[in-house]
Amino acid sequence: MSDFRYRAFISYSHRDKAWAGWLHRALETYAIPKRLVGMETPVGVIPRRWAPIFRDSDELASAGDLGRMVNEALSQSDCLIVVCSPEAARSRWVNEEVLAFKRLGRSDRIFCLVVAGEPNASLFPGREAEECFAPALRHRLAPDGHLNSDTVEPMAADVRPGKDTRANAKYKLIAGMLDIGFDALKQRELQRRTRRTAMLAAVALCVMAVTTVLAIFAFVARHEAVVASHAAERRQKQAEDLVSFMLGDLNDKLAQASRLDIMESVDDKAMAYFQAQPTSDVNDQALEQRAVALEKIGSVRLDQGRLSLAMEAFQASLALTSRLAAEAPADIARQLAHADTWSYVGMIGWRQGKLDAAESSFASGQAILERAAALAPSDARVAFQRITFANNLGHVMEARGQLDAAARQYQDMLALAQRLATTEPGNTDWATAIREASNNLGRVALLGGDLANAVAQYVASETIQMRLVATNPKDASRRDDLLTMHATLGRTQALAGDVQPGMDRLQRAVDMAAQLKALDPGNTDYQEHRALYAIQLGRLHRLTGDMAGAVTFAREALVTFEGLARHDADNALWQREYAEALVEQSAQSRASGDTDAARRQATAALHLLDPLFKRQPDDRATLLAIVASRLSLAAVATDPAAAGTLRIDALASLQSTRSGQGDPRLLALQAIALLSLQRKAEAMPVVKALWTSGYRDPALLQVLRREQIDYPQNTAFQRELLAATGGHAELTGREIARSAGDE
Repeated sequence: MSDFRYRAFISYSHRDKAWAGWLHRALETYAIPKRLVGMETPVGVIPRRWAPIFRDSDELASAGDLGRMVNEALSQSDCLIVVCSPEAARSRWVNEEVLAFKRLGRSDRIFCLVVAGEPNASLFPGREAEECFAPALRHRLAPDGHLNSDTVEPMAADVRPGKDTRANAKYKLIAGMLDIGFDALKQRELQRRTRRTAMLAAVALCVMAVTTVLAIFAFVARHEAVVASHAAERRQKQAEDLVSFMLGDLNDKLAQASRLDIMESVDDKAMAYFQAQPTSDVNDQALEQRAVALEKIGSVRLDQGRLSLAMEAFQASLALTSRLAAEAPADIARQLAHADTWSYVGMIGWRQGKLDAAESSFASGQAILERAAALAPSDARVAFQRITFANNLGHVMEARGQLDAAARQYQDMLALAQRLATTEPGNTDWATAIREASNNLGRVALLGGDLANAVAQYVASETIQMRLVATNPKDASRRDDLLTMHATLGRTQALAGDVQPGMDRLQRAVDMAAQLKALDPGNTDYQEHRALYAIQLGRLHRLTGDMAGAVTFAREALVTFEGLARHDADNALWQREYAEALVEQSAQSRASGDTDAARRQATAALHLLDPLFKRQPDDRATLLAIVASRLSLAAVATDPAAAGTLRIDALASLQSTRSGQGDPRLLALQAIALLSLQRKAEAMPVVKALWTSGYRDPALLQVLRREQIDYPQNTAFQRELLAATGGHAELTGREIARSAGDE
């Protein structure tokens, strides 16, 4: 092994750059277990570390002759690792690198990491696009240096959903390169981790034990003579400080060690400790500290998707902040803390689909802030929290179908944020608030049928967020917000007929979500965003003729949503998005001719959506999802009468909505339902309204083509769209000229 400059050469497609970067870091930072170091194997003596690793984007940044440098690096590398995906299989350079390495006589030192696609899919007609192995990987090298027809199965680790974990994939590759058994390496690693975990667990248990002892001392001391009261307070504070350490530094260390089980145990012990403590005979400082700690517990549980347990922590914190705020109504900091806790309680209600509880919580917090604003009209902290509550209340009103009321909340939010930005232009919090308000107003514009205005608002929102990310590229929350902006704008562009730019933005969102998920695998928001935008992108791939891409996106998304739905059955948002993924899967099955599977998938989606729709009949996303599932099931129903009933029910739901009747997504489903019921005369005014709005979603266009209904470009709208996107909408002069007479 020591005869080579590099331990390994990583070959990958540019589209798999994130995976290559992870693999590079994982291998170079991996410390081989001490008991293996120095051991003699068939390929040499096992080193202490598996570094350095060659990756061209790092090593060749200033190289002028790429071909020469790559060949030199390959000749100086002990192993070749290929990051395998459909993009890599189609990459000329990946194939050439594998071929060059084989020509060096080291075919047995090639290892693969499968990240997407399907190994050897090219052997099955119609699935060639799924192939993840480059030709040079699949075939043996002939004596003349060219590939022959003999196939070979390369050694591969597999990180696709449901396959190897990242850790196991890393160990498989390292075991293969060291030429030792995977079980041997894994066993050594488990022994090392067990020792490390035991140390962390011991620290956690010691801290909990000390905390318990101190808490007991504090409790006993409080009941002793007045002389001992100061000592009791000191011990109480020590106990609270130790709990704060448990929830802070210790939690961080456990998270880094990926020991969520111990972290949850620590949080649960801390929660039990707080529940056992009296709130009387405790000074205000201790109560404030306790409220903050309880809020931190709730936040951790919220990030883990444990909504009921998060609510328990937030309500415990709320009881304390309520008492503290009532005791000092002129103390702005206490009023803000109380309102902030109400926002968390409302957020849990919102995620559980309990709109009454969410609205009541947000309204309570908003009322506190209105009183605080009267006491301190120039306090920026109060104004900023008022922005948060206007945003939250607007979302609840939107879900109730009260679009005018929601728009007023969003406009108030924008006005407050712009006022703050005027007084302090460089403050990123104010810029974030303006971005959120613009995004909200864009959504309201879409619901009202104003597609061009919706796109303009989303472009403004995306532009602001890109600037915010540029100021701090490592801020994961800002990157998460940006990928959401990309997806939102991309979806809306596709609705307006600007399909390819919309797909490009959605792809960017999916890639960014995957990167964040890799950084923090336990964060359910990143998991959800990756799956949600993948299913939306997969739909557009299907509608534009790329079934292989559509199936890949849907498969990955469904695995994630199934896991999330099992993780927390109370999360209404996850349940709805899981149903949307099933509807898309049903459409894919129908397109491939598997009507039985399509029927099962649409039925499963409807089963999830029915209770959600009964609880929230005015929530637009739920309405659109249940109508789509009914129409999808009707399309594969074996009984024509049942199919007709499903379509009539879908139409009735669409027509019963109390607001946002101009939403083009709603109108498109209405037109499709009417046409499927052979009610073309009723459908035509709806089609005309859609044309006027500029709506050109590929699903509608497919139906209209099938029904032989003329639906030309609306060039006046396209000019508006071009202006809204700053000149990036796709409209050619020939298209304008061709349809100019049809406006």
